[in-house]
Amino acid sequence: MPGPPADHLHPQEAQVVSHAVPQRQREFATVRLCARRAAGALGVRPVPLLPDRRGAPQWPDGVVGAMTHCAGYRGAAVARRQDVVGLGIDAEPNQPCPEGVLELIALEREVEWVRTLSHTMPGIRWDRLLFSAKESVFKVWYPLTRRELDFDEAHIEVDPVEGTFTAQLSVAAPTVDGRRLDRFTGRWLCRNGLLITAISLLPAAGQAASAAPERLRQVLVPDIAPHPAAAEAVPRPAAR
Repeated sequence: MPGPPADHLHPQEAQVVSHAVPQRQREFATVRLCARRAAGALGVRPVPLLPDRRGAPQWPDGVVGAMTHCAGYRGAAVARRQDVVGLGIDAEPNQPCPEGVLELIALEREVEWVRTLSHTMPGIRWDRLLFSAKESVFKVWYPLTRRELDFDEAHIEVDPVEGTFTAQLSVAAPTVDGRRLDRFTGRWLCRNGLLITAISLLPAAGQAASAAPERLRQVLVPDIAPHPAAAEAVPRPAAR
């Protein structure tokens, strides 16, 4: 696919970021290139992926997905709605959150495990991992409910050995496709200076997405590549 990512924006997408700074335009274009490649692997025809009023991408009928970007990284995960109810992914630099952010996003119990793990496993920025996990939770929650979710309405627990996390929600939980949306399970990864979290929510009678990789496609690219090459890659979202 020749040309920089911005060359492959649909006209409606280009209009959305026409007045944005170049960095924002690059992020917007590259992550949509990832998403279209992932969707194409599922046989989904290319369509404009426009943000809604909350900034969440609007996917084609019958498709669910999630996008993420941070310095040095762009990623998208896409699945058919019949196989996966919801997806959430988030990437962050493995660097500490800005001063004061932890107190804004964390419950008291979360602050405790962040401080404990920061002492015992200092190579991972657990405060930033907590933030990323809550972002992934929101990316699953919002498209299904169209409701806001504050940081203090999801209690995160991480397993530092297994690379998993759970999120217990403290809000009124709707039921979607036979699943009560009050608890999510995900996976996290720390690699190459990045923290990545991911959640996939399966139908109540579904089988694990990892058991049928053709149902879920991920495309991850570095933002420094002028012609990014797709990589079917980690992290593998955990099934619920």
